[in-house]
Amino acid sequence: MGPLGGFATGVAVLIEYAVAPAAIATFIGGYIEALGLFGMTNSWPVYLVTYAVFVGIHLYGVGEALRLMFGITVVALLALVVTVFALIPHFDVANLFDIVPDDAVGASAFLPMGYAGAMAALVYGIWFFLAIEGVPLAAEETTDPARDMPRGIIVGMLILLVTGALMLVLVPGAAGSEAMSTSDNPLPEAIRAVDGSGSVVASIVNYAGLAGLIASFFSIIYAYSRQLFALSRAGYLPRWLSLTGGRRTPWVALIVPGTIGFVLAAATGDGGLLINIAVFGATVSYVLLNLSHIVLRIREPDLPRAYRTPGGVVTTGIALVLAVVAVIATFLVDVLAASITAGVFLLFLAYFWFYSRHHLVANAPEEEFAMLDDADTTLH
Repeated sequence: MGPLGGFATGVAVLIEYAVAPAAIATFIGGYIEALGLFGMTNSWPVYLVTYAVFVGIHLYGVGEALRLMFGITVVALLALVVTVFALIPHFDVANLFDIVPDDAVGASAFLPMGYAGAMAALVYGIWFFLAIEGVPLAAEETTDPARDMPRGIIVGMLILLVTGALMLVLVPGAAGSEAMSTSDNPLPEAIRAVDGSGSVVASIVNYAGLAGLIASFFSIIYAYSRQLFALSRAGYLPRWLSLTGGRRTPWVALIVPGTIGFVLAAATGDGGLLINIAVFGATVSYVLLNLSHIVLRIREPDLPRAYRTPGGVVTTGIALVLAVVAVIATFLVDVLAASITAGVFLLFLAYFWFYSRHHLVANAPEEEFAMLDDADTTLH
């Protein structure tokens, strides 16, 4: 879709990745408060330490740290398994429907907040899968991207689908949807609701869940730094944002979004609000990504591909419609936050249109394919 389409998609993803760690930081604070660690009653110091430590690790280098985070992720996955076995005996279908319906259009026991509520819930459903599309950002550091990227994404999606569905059903099914609707740490809180406040299992899940949040926080920091670095290197954003240090890490691309994320987390302390902002960026990028796939399949039907989407443009067309609905849903959740984020997105587009499109770096890896494509078109 040309440089404008590429820039719009890149910025939407950047908004998603810059804000998602801020939301995760608020949940890390919630888990630490629930454990009663350090006597915390206000979580902004937790946000500061979290950003400082993990941005610092990335500034030093991520090779060994990524292996450590993979291990922590396995621990978090085991915590989900423990949660499943702890809650299954207490599951009651009635607990899923204990929210009293309001007077919204279509409200019922199944949809207590009506059709608009179900649509708004899409935003938080997307949170289960947020940033999985960041896997390809590791392509330059992968041995065989054509083989490894599809495998990584598919396995990751399957794990998220299974674990997300289990948590969605079992946590409110055991502790009640109403009680869980306002929880900052729903997994251990659900276990405490059925096993008692002194539950050892709940404490184990709380610590392991905290580890999982840290792993997510760490990996998305990696994603936003590489995303910002690539946009800057190609000239889409100011070139100084792609400066690297002595260890060849993109230190500016790590620190700038990290500072913005910390300020957002400290100023709002509202994980739900930050999720909505991050999902706005994500869903806008999903609209553009699905649209670009359709355009690619029409314009280049015979282009060699290492991976072909099952169902082709039909699958992508369905995803495109769902993505548009999800963008609209972010305005239903919080019209002010979504509108402000949309305004920021439009300001980025204006920056590109009036300035950066005239200053793209032709020999950057991001632009070489576009140049080859233009040359091929000219020759034919």
